[in-house]
Amino acid sequence: MTALMQTPNPAPGPAPTPDADQATGDDDALFTLARAGDEQAMRDFVHRHTPWLRAVVHRTLRDRTEAHDVLQKTFLNFWQKAHTIEDDANWRNWLYTLARHAALDAGRRTSVRKKVWLRLQELTQRPTRQTPAHDRLEARELRDRILRSIAGLPEIYREPFVLKHLSGFSYQQIAQTLDMPVDTVETRLGRARRLLRDALRDTVFPE
Repeated sequence: MTALMQTPNPAPGPAPTPDADQATGDDDALFTLARAGDEQAMRDFVHRHTPWLRAVVHRTLRDRTEAHDVLQKTFLNFWQKAHTIEDDANWRNWLYTLARHAALDAGRRTSVRKKVWLRLQELTQRPTRQTPAHDRLEARELRDRILRSIAGLPEIYREPFVLKHLSGFSYQQIAQTLDMPVDTVETRLGRARRLLRDALRDTVFPE
């Protein structure tokens, strides 16, 4: 199945957009065959509809590698749900909607990652207040050590930690931003704190 999900990667250029004129009987028949398990029909379907689907994804994502990943996931999700499509002529709307939502989700995650890193960089470069030179150096070294430890957290723990403790988000705001339940936010924050405590044990939490 993985091989069937491989989308072609032609040279970039203008691609047709989905419209009613493209929903021909041949396309509908090809979808019906592919859904029934015809591997050649599935490959032909993916090849035929990748260009306009790529255009849908590129409206949101500019990174070609990320867009390619979204296309792969879109087709995989599409085939997994194809059996639920009651009207064979309605597959195009399903495919378009899946691609658009996947691209928006990927764009949101990318935006969050950028904000997290920008916040870490801002804190790393922030000048310290007027204090004695020795104390100022120690404070900077400690802050840099903490920020490096935060940056070294796995992404699933780093993002909620930065949003909570460096950007001041509430649990509910983090849940909405990262599209996850509040319980998951609390669990990941707890795990992030334990990881940081272990990483900084000798410096901040000496025994």
